[in-house]
Amino acid sequence: MHILLTGGTGLIGRALCANWIDKGHRLTVWSRQPAKVPSLCGAQVRGIAQLEELDGEVVDAVINLAGAPIADRPWSDKRKALLWASRVGLTEQLLNWLAQREQRPSVLLSGSAVGWYGDGADRELREDMQPLGNDFAAQLCAAWEETAQRAEALGIRVVLLRTGLVLAAEGGLLGRLRTPFRLGLGGRLGNGQQWMPWIHIADQIELIDFLLQHDDARGPYNACAPLPVRNAEFTRALGQALSRPTILPAPAFVLRAALGEMAELLLGGQRALPSRLLDAGFNFRFTHLDVALADLLGH
Repeated sequence: MHILLTGGTGLIGRALCANWIDKGHRLTVWSRQPAKVPSLCGAQVRGIAQLEELDGEVVDAVINLAGAPIADRPWSDKRKALLWASRVGLTEQLLNWLAQREQRPSVLLSGSAVGWYGDGADRELREDMQPLGNDFAAQLCAAWEETAQRAEALGIRVVLLRTGLVLAAEGGLLGRLRTPFRLGLGGRLGNGQQWMPWIHIADQIELIDFLLQHDDARGPYNACAPLPVRNAEFTRALGQALSRPTILPAPAFVLRAALGEMAELLLGGQRALPSRLLDAGFNFRFTHLDVALADLLGH
């Protein structure tokens, strides 16, 4: 199978490439720096700067994961524009290219996030629910999904990946938290009661492959473990995994003063459940946070 990836040099994209190379698939990554793709994604992976480089070639599936990191810096107007362009704008480019092709892929798996729901408080969030908030993250995810969904009109099966917090040994959330927690500077955010829908990177990769292979899979799927935890529980579990205290909370007013609007991304949460994946028969390897952290942190 020839698979085209956007966002292929990111955390999930690199892991997908490693997985699919082992399975014998042919991989192409659309990237702003295509020369770096082989070193980041694997020597067998081809990097392209323009989608037109694939004209005349068969593409069987598209995995659309591109997007600038949403929590790296406060949401100024300029940052919001970049976040929007890197997700919605890029997906529009992809759709325009697909519409012009005579041969089209059978499936588009497109990124989204549990932020689509908004701050869900204590409600259990399943894929058949309506959004609960209208903050910037929710608006961004909604527009991202609506743009990708237009591929259905082109005869392409569309799967929407509402991903939670991806836990990996290198990079991602744990990459940002490991150093402060090891220094004993970790603590809950706000009151610590907000829900954190997490997923082990191994399960994230397997569920994407699962949805790729199942021809009846379409629409939104919550890509997160079946047992989300509150921020206070996540904080304790990470501290225990690293054998460090977690006694320095970050008060909500401090986060709001420092991060502005983006603070609500940290202070709100989603008790998202992977109902459709479980109904489809997907088996998670890591359902409990302490087991996932022990696997990833080597304790």
